[in-house]
Amino acid sequence: MPSPSYGDDVKARVRKLLERLLAYANDELDNPERFKITFNWESDTVVIVETTLRVLKELAGLDDNERVRETLKALEKFLKILEDLRVSKRGTDKWRFKLKLWYPKSDKEGNLKRFDEEWQNCREQLPGVEPSEGKKAKPKPTPTEYQNLPLSGVIKFVGRDEELENLHKKLQQNQQIAIASIAGMGGIGKTELALQYANAHLKTYQGGICWLRALEDVGLQIVQFAQIYFDIIPPDYLKTLEEQVKYCYQRWGDGEVLLVLDNLTDYGEIKPLLPSLSRFKVLITTRSHLGKSIKKLSLNVLEPKAALELLQSFIGVERVNPEESQANYHANKLCEWLGYLPLGLELVGRYLARKPDLSLAEMLSRLEKKRLNHRALTNTDGDMTAPHNSALAAFELSWEELKYEDKKLACLLSLFAFASIPWDLVKECLPDEDPEDLEDIRDLVLLKLSLLQDKGEGTYQLHPLLREFFQIKLEELESPNTTYQSGEEYLIRTFNQAMLTISKKIDYTLTLQDISKFAPAIPHLAEMKNQKLIQYISDDDLILAFLGNANFYKGQGLYKQAEPWYEQCVEVTKQNLGEEHPDVATSLNNLAGLYKNQGRYTEAEPFYQQALDMRKRLLGEEHPHVATSLNNLAGLYKNQGRYTEAEPFYLQALDMYKRLLEEEHPHVALSLNNLASLYKNQGRYTEAEPFYLQALDMYKRLLGEEHPHVATSLNNL
Repeated sequence: MPSPSYGDDVKARVRKLLERLLAYANDELDNPERFKITFNWESDTVVIVETTLRVLKELAGLDDNERVRETLKALEKFLKILEDLRVSKRGTDKWRFKLKLWYPKSDKEGNLKRFDEEWQNCREQLPGVEPSEGKKAKPKPTPTEYQNLPLSGVIKFVGRDEELENLHKKLQQNQQIAIASIAGMGGIGKTELALQYANAHLKTYQGGICWLRALEDVGLQIVQFAQIYFDIIPPDYLKTLEEQVKYCYQRWGDGEVLLVLDNLTDYGEIKPLLPSLSRFKVLITTRSHLGKSIKKLSLNVLEPKAALELLQSFIGVERVNPEESQANYHANKLCEWLGYLPLGLELVGRYLARKPDLSLAEMLSRLEKKRLNHRALTNTDGDMTAPHNSALAAFELSWEELKYEDKKLACLLSLFAFASIPWDLVKECLPDEDPEDLEDIRDLVLLKLSLLQDKGEGTYQLHPLLREFFQIKLEELESPNTTYQSGEEYLIRTFNQAMLTISKKIDYTLTLQDISKFAPAIPHLAEMKNQKLIQYISDDDLILAFLGNANFYKGQGLYKQAEPWYEQCVEVTKQNLGEEHPDVATSLNNLAGLYKNQGRYTEAEPFYQQALDMRKRLLGEEHPHVATSLNNLAGLYKNQGRYTEAEPFYLQALDMYKRLLEEEHPHVALSLNNLASLYKNQGRYTEAEPFYLQALDMYKRLLGEEHPHVATSLNNL
C-alpha cells in the first residue's frame, strides 16, 4: 500500500477541518446547535472532542466518511496533534479524540498559521520532497542593528536559564508579557533578565529592539527611536503623541520587533501607546501585578547555588573556596543573610571586590551590626544595570507609593519573625481594624506591589531585606493617635499584646491538637525577647515573653529546645524585676522542673529550694505558690527515692491547698494523686488506693469525664 503523499489536496481538507473546529469552539458558526460536538477543555490548548464521523463530515464539507477518517489520521500520524481515545476502533461511527493546539482557541489565526508551518516542516521530512523555495537559500540572520540596549553591569549572569527559555516561549505565544517576581521587590533582577533576554535574541527581532524607560515619556522615546533608526518622521498634522506613535508603528522596519518597558508603574498610562500589530512583542518589567490579561513570568530570588556563583563572579573563586570549609560556610551565610536577592549579592560582591583583604566572616559581622545601613548596600559603582543602585533606593520606590495605613501594616509585619505569618495572627494584632480593610491593603497594595509573599494556606512572609527596611521605617512612623508617642510604640505594644495572649494559653501539658494549633505562632512569640520589643512589656507580663516557647517545647519532651527559654526567663526577670520577686521565684521553679524532667536532680534541687524560700519571704508561709513549691520538692525527692523526705512535703502541700483553695480544687486532686503515687512506690498499696480514687472522682467532677487528668488517674489506678 503506497504511503500517503500529504500533498496540497490533503492539506486543504485537514486545514478546513481544523479551521471549522476552531470556529465551532469560538462560537463563530451560524446555527451551531446542528452539530452535536462535545468539547472538554483540559487546558487553554488541549481539548477532548466527542462526536461522530457524520457530524465531522458535515462540519468540514467532506465527501464521505473515508475522507473524514483520512483527515483525522493526518492530524494523528502526520502532524501528531491528535490522539485517538476510542476504546473500540472498528465498526463505530462515534469518535473521541484529544486535540492539542499550539495556541489558545481564541487565537484562531495563530493556530492556522502554525498549522501551515508545521505541515510544510513535516512534508520536508518525507523522502523525495524538496525544501520550499523560501528555505533553500535563506541566509542566516545577523544581529539586528536597530537597538538601543543599555550596557549590562553583570560580570556573569547566573541562575536564570529556565526563566529565559520560558520568557521566550511566552513572548512568542502572546502579545505581552510582564516580568515580576512572587515578591516582585526591587532588586530581584527584573531589568537584568530583560536585558539578557534582549541581547540573547538580537537575531530574532530583526525589526529592532527598543528599550524604553517607563518612568519617562514612553511615547516620545518610541518616536525618537523610529526617527533615529528608520528615518520615520511623523507629519505635522498628527497633533497627539498617540497618533504619532501609531504612524511610526505602521511604517516600522520589517521583521519582528521587541519593545522593552523597564520599571513600569502605571500600565493604564502607557496602554494607549502599545502596538496592535502581531509582529510587535512587548516585554514589561514591573514591581506591580498588572492584571490577568497580561501573561506573567514569576521571578523569584536565586537558588542558593546560583547565589553563591553570582557572589563568586565578583570576588573570585579563591575567596569562596569549597575546599576551605570556613570560607565556604561564611560565603553561604552571606548569601542567606541577603535573602539570595541578586541586587544585594551584587552590591556586597562589588564592595568585597574593592576590599580584597576583607574576610567574608568580617563582612558578615559588619552587615549584622549595621544591617541595611551598611555602606556595602548603599554605596555603589556607576555601571550597574538596575535602575536603582542601592538596596534602600530600590525599596524606597515602593515605600513612596504607600499610604499611611499601608505603611502601618507593612511595619507591623516586620515585627513578625522571618517565617510564614498566619493572617489570623495579623488580625489579632489589630483587633480594632476592619478585617476587610486589612485584606484590601494586603491584596491590592502589598501583594500587588510584590512587597509581600503569599506562602499559601492563609500565610504570608516578607523577604528578609524588606523586613529590615520596614523595621527602619517603623522608627519613623507617626503615631495613629495621641495615646502613643510614636507609631513604633503603638505597633510594638499591639504586637506584644497579641503574642502574650497566645503565650498564656500554652501549657506544658499539650495535646496533638494543641501542638498543631500553636506551632505556627511559635517563631513569632520568640520575637518578644528582643530588646526593642521587650521594653514595652509590663513587669506583670514579662515572664510570659518566655513561657510560651518554653512550655511548647517542654510539653513535647523537647527539653534541649526548652532549656534556653527557661534560663533566659530567670536571667531577664532578675535583671528587670530584681533578685527578690515572685516571678523570679516562678522562673527558678520552672527551670528546676525542666531539670527534674531531664533527670538532673542535683541541679534541680537548689533551684526548687530557692523558689520555696523566696516565696515564703515574699508571699508568706500560707500561700498557694508556697504549696506548689512544697509539692515540687516532694516530687523531686520521690524521683530520687527519698521517700521519707518527700512524704511530709506532700502532706503539707495537701493541707495547705485544702485550706487556701477549698476542698474541691484541681490542685487538691493533684496532691491526692501525688501522695497515692508515693505510697504505691513504697508498696503501701492499701493507703494509696483511696487517695487515687478520691483524685479520680474529684477530677471527674471538676474537669469532666473527658479530660487528660482523668485519663492519668485511671491509668494510675
